[in-house]
Amino acid sequence: MEIDVSGYKKKNVKNSKKRKEFPIIFKGGVNDKLKMIMYRELKVMLKSGVTLEEAFTLLISQYKNKKLLSGLKRIKSELLKGKTLVYSMSQVKFFTPFEINSLSVGEQTKTLPKVLEELELFFEKKNKLKSQIKTVLTYPTFVISITFAVLVFMLRNVVPMFQKVFRQFNSDLPSLTRRIIYISDNFSYFLLCLVLVFVVICFFYFKFRDNASFRRISSGIILKLPFIGSMVKAIYLSRFCNALGLLLGANVSIVDSLSFIKEMIIFYPIESSIDGIKKEIIKGKSLTNSLKEYPFYDNRMISMIKISEEVNQLEDMFNYLASLYSEEVETKSKRIGVLIEPIIIIVIGGLVGVILIAMYLPMFDLSKILNSN
Repeated sequence: MEIDVSGYKKKNVKNSKKRKEFPIIFKGGVNDKLKMIMYRELKVMLKSGVTLEEAFTLLISQYKNKKLLSGLKRIKSELLKGKTLVYSMSQVKFFTPFEINSLSVGEQTKTLPKVLEELELFFEKKNKLKSQIKTVLTYPTFVISITFAVLVFMLRNVVPMFQKVFRQFNSDLPSLTRRIIYISDNFSYFLLCLVLVFVVICFFYFKFRDNASFRRISSGIILKLPFIGSMVKAIYLSRFCNALGLLLGANVSIVDSLSFIKEMIIFYPIESSIDGIKKEIIKGKSLTNSLKEYPFYDNRMISMIKISEEVNQLEDMFNYLASLYSEEVETKSKRIGVLIEPIIIIVIGGLVGVILIAMYLPMFDLSKILNSN
């Protein structure tokens, strides 16, 4: 049975607009790990025959996160008034349209535990992807911070100390030494320029981040970056396939599923393609031929979707593709980590080495003069 949730979707979009225009009751979000645990526990309780009101009473007693607690109490309050679970959860702002609409399908088809299980798996995969990205970025960020601190120390303390010694010799300094001393003398100015550049970049980002042209150009640059670009693409393709697998498994139509994905995945190549794909499907085109029009969706994905359309197994194929891209992200993240470490060590060694060589060059020149005398 295929469920039409277009009416509820329109209502939800309307509510999402209000969130931008009016103050939000529950500001901020709840992290994916907490949502994963919440959906898992709610699923287990419902399968055990616990009522929704009792389930939320138990959930409230288990969590300490203030935002989540406020939301759970609001949901319980609405349930006690006789409202549905979907309506109650829609009153809490940290649940996305994707979650609300998925649960709406579960309520209509009386498959709520199954939808809760799918949401649990969805947030588990999403949390795993985030953890992988954090793991890749943590080491380089730490090392770069230490490197910057070492460079600041050397330019502000070590180089001026050598400079005092050089003044006593009254001899011409090598070109490299003069340049390092110039950077040291004007370090505050260069640091100010660096901060100003950073502030300007942040200003332009926050000012134009919702601009379609800016998002198209920035996402295009990211996707073309060596190593990083292919990993970012795999991350968003994994989310795309994972979301479609969940929604199709809940008997949401392919057109409505794409609409939910547009609200859920904030990445320009996917968002900009959704409306076009929907139009082609409504005209009678297959999903495979619709996806072919957009280069972001790779040939492997399109070929496998074509096979699944022929045997009417789209849900299983999207779940398989989501796992495939998740594994690809994991492999790429490990590979990037292995490549970044030696590159960072070489860069750090090079910067520190250049400064030390620049400081010791005049010493070598002086020793030559002394030996010749």
